[in-house]
Amino acid sequence: MNNEKLLMNNKLGTRRFAARQTLFMLHCSLFVLFSLFVSSAHSMTEIRDTEIERFLQETVAPLARAADIPTDRLRIRVIRDDRFNAFITGGSDIFIHTGLLTRIDSPAELQAVLAHEIGHVALGHIVQLRAKMRAETTRMLVMQALGVGMAAMYNPQAGAGMVAGATGVAQQSVLAFTREEERAADDFAIRLLNEIETDLTALLTVFQKMQSSAENRINPHNISHPLTEERIRHLRLHLPANPRPQTASNELKMVQAKLIGYLDNADRVRTLFPNSDTSNPALYARAIMRMRSGDLEGAKTGTLTLISRNRNNPFFFELLGDIEFRAGRYDDSVKAYEQALKLTNNAPQINLALAMVLAERRKPGDAERATELAKRAILTEPMPLAWWILARTDENKADYYLAEYHFLRRNIRQAQSHARRAVRTLPRNSPEAIKARDIIDFRERN
Repeated sequence: MNNEKLLMNNKLGTRRFAARQTLFMLHCSLFVLFSLFVSSAHSMTEIRDTEIERFLQETVAPLARAADIPTDRLRIRVIRDDRFNAFITGGSDIFIHTGLLTRIDSPAELQAVLAHEIGHVALGHIVQLRAKMRAETTRMLVMQALGVGMAAMYNPQAGAGMVAGATGVAQQSVLAFTREEERAADDFAIRLLNEIETDLTALLTVFQKMQSSAENRINPHNISHPLTEERIRHLRLHLPANPRPQTASNELKMVQAKLIGYLDNADRVRTLFPNSDTSNPALYARAIMRMRSGDLEGAKTGTLTLISRNRNNPFFFELLGDIEFRAGRYDDSVKAYEQALKLTNNAPQINLALAMVLAERRKPGDAERATELAKRAILTEPMPLAWWILARTDENKADYYLAEYHFLRRNIRQAQSHARRAVRTLPRNSPEAIKARDIIDFRERN
C-alpha cells in the first residue's frame, strides 16, 4: 500500500463519500443553480485537517450561540471543489467548497455565508422542503393519472397535454417554494450578523462575488433562488451608513495558503506566493508545494523558518513531521509529531499521523503505542486510516481491521472479502467476528 497516498489522506486528509439523491431531493444551497426531478448518485471529496476545522469552528461559534444552536451540533465540512459554493443537505452539517474558502477576503464574509446556511438549519427548511416535494409528487401523479384517463376515454390530445404538464407544474411550485426559503434564510442571516455585530457589507461582498452576468438571461421563475441582483437590492435596505472595512485575519490567510499549497499545481503556488514574498502564509504554501513536489530539503528549510518565528504553532510541527516521514527520518518525524500533539492537546488526526510513523518505524514499543493512538482516534471518530494502522500493528486481526478500513472507504466488495477471511480465523463469538459478519451481511442500497 502506498504510504505517501495514505499520509495525504491524513495530512490535509481527503475522504470520498457518496451523497445519494432521490426523486425531488435537492441541496438547499446558497449559490448553486440546480435542476429538479433528477435522481442520481454523486461523490464528493471531503477535506479533513485539524487546523482548517478549528478555524471553521471558531468562526461559526458566535453565530451558533446567537442562533441558540449548540456549537457542537453544527459541523462544518470542507468539500474539494473550486466553485464558490456552500450548502446543506439535511441535519446540521454545513458543506463549504474549497473554492469559496480560498476566495473570501475576510472571516466576516465566511460568517455571512455560514449565517445564511444556519438560517436553513434553524428554520427547518430541509424538513419543509421534503414535505413540499412529497405533496407535489402526489399532485403530479394524480394529474398524470387523470391525463391518462382523459386520453383513453375522451380527448387524447388534452390528456397528453395534462400528462406532459404535470411535471412542469410541480417543478414550478417547488422552485417558488425554495425561492421563498432562500429569502427567509437571507433575512435570518441579516438578523444573525447584526446580533454578533458583523458588518452586513460582508454579505453584500459575498453576493457580488457570486453574481454572474449569465444569470441576467435566466428566467427568474426557473431557478431555485431569487436573482442575486434582487437579493442585493433587498440587502442594501439594511446596510449600515458607515460600513467597516473587511480584512483577512492571519488564521484565514494561513488556511488559504495551506489549501492552495496542497490542492493547486506548483506553477500557481509560485505565482500567488513568489519567492520575494517572505510572509508566513507564503512560506507555508511554498513549503507544502515543495514537499508535494519532492523537494523535501527545501520544504524543511521553509518549515524550520516558520517554526523559528512561532514555536507555539502546532501545525508547523505537524508539517515538519510529514516532511521528515517522507524523507524516511522516522525518529525526527516522531519528535515533530509529539510536539504537534502536545500543542494541540492530542488532536485525533495528528494522533493518527504519529501512529502511522510508529507503525512504519517498528522500534520496540512502537506497535503498542500506534495501536493505542489509533484506537483512541476511533473513539473520537472512526477514520479509515485508523483501521489501516491497526491492520499494520496486529496481524492476527488484520483482515478484520482491513474490512473496516475498506468499508469506511465504501469499497464494499473488498471489505466483505477481508471480513470473510476474518470470520474463518477469529474466535466465533468475539466482537471482531460479530462485526465482520455484519459487514458480510451488508447490502448496498442504490
